[in-house]
Amino acid sequence: MSSIKQGRVRYAVIGTGARAEMFVRALVRDHSTTAELVAFADVNQARMEAHNRWLTELGHPPVPTYPAADFTLMLDKERVDVVLVTTTDVTHDEYIVAALRAGCDVVTEKPMTVDAPRCQRILNAVAETGRKVSVAFNYRYNPLHEQLRRLIADGAVGEVGSVHFEWLLDVRHGADYFRRWHREKANSGGLMVHKASHHFDLVNWWLDATPVEVYAAGRLFFYGEPGQRHGYARDYDRVHGSPAAADDPFALRMADHPRLRELYLDAEGEDGYHRDRNVFAPGVTIEDDMAVLAKYSTGATMTYHLTAYAPWEGYRVMVNGSRGRLELEVVESEFVSPAAAGALKGAALHGNEAAAEGGSATLTLRPYWEPPRPITVDGYTREGHGGADARMTAVLFGGATDPLGRAATARDGALALLTGLAANRSFETGQAVRVSDLLTLP
Repeated sequence: MSSIKQGRVRYAVIGTGARAEMFVRALVRDHSTTAELVAFADVNQARMEAHNRWLTELGHPPVPTYPAADFTLMLDKERVDVVLVTTTDVTHDEYIVAALRAGCDVVTEKPMTVDAPRCQRILNAVAETGRKVSVAFNYRYNPLHEQLRRLIADGAVGEVGSVHFEWLLDVRHGADYFRRWHREKANSGGLMVHKASHHFDLVNWWLDATPVEVYAAGRLFFYGEPGQRHGYARDYDRVHGSPAAADDPFALRMADHPRLRELYLDAEGEDGYHRDRNVFAPGVTIEDDMAVLAKYSTGATMTYHLTAYAPWEGYRVMVNGSRGRLELEVVESEFVSPAAAGALKGAALHGNEAAAEGGSATLTLRPYWEPPRPITVDGYTREGHGGADARMTAVLFGGATDPLGRAATARDGALALLTGLAANRSFETGQAVRVSDLLTLP
């Protein structure tokens, strides 16, 4: 594979589930002068055909489709410069490494992978090939998070001593991880990896620090079989065609969502994948309530809690320093309306729109011996992860400048994984885990 030439960069997408749509739309609608979508690859032909139908709606011709088994053939035949990896998390390393060895660069969805051996394999391939891996940590591009980084870097709170970070997934968004392949830790690494790697990356980036040691406790408290104890369980395996799901507020009815119906319900005949599992059915191997204590290379500590069954959605970040404190609170939805309980957050596909219920965002600087100062943040919106998706794809695909160093490398992807991987090990052992025991970083 040749290096990227003058003119438009040629992109191919491996993995055409819901996660791919944001990237595809950005390529063909927003950055067509610098980027060109040339192919899809997937294990499921019906999903690729759905994406091609949506391409025509955007005024773009369909692109060639390839079985995932022909991935390297596609790279060569379509002269691909950059691969977008949006497959299930456990398969990321397979396609990242194959693309690097074929001479391509890679943009991968987070998390970069799900465990330490796979992560090491990616890092080794980057070192061997000299090619580039970018991890799509879109939260770095949220204007609120950018401003928080600027304030810390400018010394607004002095030397940072500690961070407290609480993330709440409501019973609409949180439940969705227990309907699909994420419910099995072997596929997703659990929410400490799949979801919290976003948050751990932010702390690494904000503090310009690396994790050193992690202690954590986590359990399955609400979803899966505990739902029986709490009185939420219904006796069915998946929603479609199940009368027992009719009165379940946690049931996802894919037939009511045209995009989901095309991507998953209509595609089941090829691979048997069910997107609408009962969130209280047996077989869940991930946690839904997790607490973490981490130490960093700067001496700072972080306390972190992720709750996946909250009545409202949002997060709080408190940064304590030698000159004061920063407080960020984001309410993405104040509550979950009964009518929306079994739907998806926002649009039918991930992250496209804000939740219908009310929300807000505040950033406050509290210096010593002075009144608190509300910080105004320009550019924040409740759509597209706070406006982050459009800002990230402008850097990845459009050549926008990146003075804050928001683009995340393979090393950044590994560092974000380390806190979650160490937390998972701590769940199992009950002991603190030194991250240097898990991985060799470049």
